[in-house]
Amino acid sequence: MTSYLPGVVVIGAKGRMGTRIVSLIEAQGDLVAARIDQEGPALDEALGAAARCVVDFSTVGQVRQTLDFCVAHKVPLVLGTTGLTPDDDAAVSSAANHIPIVSSPNFSVGVHVLLGLVSEAARLLDEGWDAELVEAHHRQKVDSPSGTALALAQRLVAARGAGLAETAAYGRHGIVGARPRGEVGIHAVRGGTVVGEHTVTFFGEGEVVTLEHRALDRDIFARGAVRAATWLMSEARPPNRYGLGDVLRRD
Repeated sequence: MTSYLPGVVVIGAKGRMGTRIVSLIEAQGDLVAARIDQEGPALDEALGAAARCVVDFSTVGQVRQTLDFCVAHKVPLVLGTTGLTPDDDAAVSSAANHIPIVSSPNFSVGVHVLLGLVSEAARLLDEGWDAELVEAHHRQKVDSPSGTALALAQRLVAARGAGLAETAAYGRHGIVGARPRGEVGIHAVRGGTVVGEHTVTFFGEGEVVTLEHRALDRDIFARGAVRAATWLMSEARPPNRYGLGDVLRRD
């Protein structure tokens, strides 16, 4: 049986994010106990005994297995996989009753700030201001709209006391008629090697307010993930579903 030294287990270790997370973990002197990808190794008993924390930035199809593994072995989890279904999201919340999980569609500190700014802007600029959200990512991104775009839209409508299901318009085509009051337009752009851009614009009578975040380097997400893993390992955290905001406030 393969033996492992206690450390961080990185799932999706050969992907764009996984590669950088491994490098940053090792650069700060922590041990990567295992690098999990399609080729293995398996999430087995030996690995469960060695893991101090699991970081998963892989695919939606991996999420349930990761959750089961972490719950079974009482291992904290940093989860950055996007494109989760409502059932997946419910499974994350259920697992958080047993283990601490830091879950976020975006681990950028700047995006965390943008979420707060969008909430405040939507609170001050009522439904008389038309809100539109545009996100852009590289051509390889498989989910649309991005998890970050959905999080921003949810913050926006929640600040106005509404829900996303009844207010969102995902792109427009054809004769769509006049724009309804309170509608939130959400638009996805894909191309090239764009790391990630999110723009929220409020259109008023004679004035426009725009809030924007541009990711220039993928390491901003990797640094946030490593920061979250370090926070989880620094002391015994009670089972709960945490966000990046919890990490930033408490580390």
